[in-house]
Amino acid sequence: MGKSTLFNRIVGKRLAIVEDVPGVTRDRQYAEAQQGKKRFRVVDTGGFTARPEEQLVKAIREQAETAMREADAIVFVVDAVEGMAGADHELAQFLRRGGKPVFVAANKVDSNQRQAALDLGELHAAGFDVFPLSAEHGRGVDELLDAVAEVLPESAEDAETAKTIHLAVLGRPNVGKSTLLNRLLGEERFVANAMPGTTRDAVDEELTWHGRHYVLTDTAGLRKKRQVVDKVEVFSAQKALRAVEKADVVVLLTDATQLGVDQDARIAAQAEERGRALIVCVNKWDLVKDKDDEAKRLRDEAARNLRHVEFAPLIFVSALEGTRIHKILELAAELHDEASTRIATPQLNEWVQAMQDEHPAPLFRGFPVRFSYAYQVAVQPVTVAVQCNRPSAVDDPYRRFMVNRLRERFHLRVPVRLVFRQKSGRTPRGERK
Repeated sequence: MGKSTLFNRIVGKRLAIVEDVPGVTRDRQYAEAQQGKKRFRVVDTGGFTARPEEQLVKAIREQAETAMREADAIVFVVDAVEGMAGADHELAQFLRRGGKPVFVAANKVDSNQRQAALDLGELHAAGFDVFPLSAEHGRGVDELLDAVAEVLPESAEDAETAKTIHLAVLGRPNVGKSTLLNRLLGEERFVANAMPGTTRDAVDEELTWHGRHYVLTDTAGLRKKRQVVDKVEVFSAQKALRAVEKADVVVLLTDATQLGVDQDARIAAQAEERGRALIVCVNKWDLVKDKDDEAKRLRDEAARNLRHVEFAPLIFVSALEGTRIHKILELAAELHDEASTRIATPQLNEWVQAMQDEHPAPLFRGFPVRFSYAYQVAVQPVTVAVQCNRPSAVDDPYRRFMVNRLRERFHLRVPVRLVFRQKSGRTPRGERK
């Protein structure tokens, strides 16, 4: 069925012996692998047989059962072409009783045409998530590993890294980024000057506040491209954008007395495109006299010009006086945790069915778009896969609508991604294979 081939594909090395003969693998084989930020150990086992009458076959089965007891997640490899044999049905029952997360790898699906021609309904009926793939060619393996990695526990090293909140402060020149960070740190660690362009590099400093560990990054001010003429400034801008890549949360710092709507919108877009949580922070609030009216005006302006990040919290601070600056750290911790949210599959299925019942997707060439189920495949950003009969028919407006409803349902103020995947089975009527 291809267990050893899949094992080799996952670990990226030819460790397990691969032959087109059942029973080649006898002992358990271990290797380290990584998917995204998650490192884990993979175990290749011998074939599970229904009636282990021979002594050798019995020993192989005992090895496989031991590996299953030790595992945090199980990949159940079946031949998608041949379907489930008697031993597969018995193993499925055994796995259901075990209570471990189980993922069905429907192997030997090496093309969209092959997948469309196969009836995988029997595999879905087993009650596990099914991933059509080709272990030999690597097709579909990443999707399987994304789902598996999400249910695996973190190592001590992963957990420590996950607790650290990387906070990058971006904005136009002279909006007070260095002053803000000095206030948060309680000392003058960053050069703050009224002259724009004082900060040229992305600089990190560590801070512990209310039991949470932060790495704060000061960045160079980002100007419009046509205003950037100094080669050093070009390099500094590139470093600032790379800081967004490393960040968990981005603070977009703007100036209450001089809003730069276009440039602020570009910075916000950079953060959202990279799936980073965002705080829109209006500085120099001490210079504003009519605070209530100005706050309403700025909120309305942000709603018009920052629609693509309307989910991001908006706060007003004074870095110079220290007013409300610790609200930034409080929000950063909340958003970091929200971006790491893992939503239970039953809750996602309940949500996607409610969406389908209350607000169905527009018809595609006269045919309905039907959602089967949903499950989370990644965090930071929260990424949810939705199985449906016509993934390409879900247009951008309806996708945005679903994302917004997902945020509302699970109280998220962070970027969310939806991935629409083809439901296994026959090609829907009206579409070509």
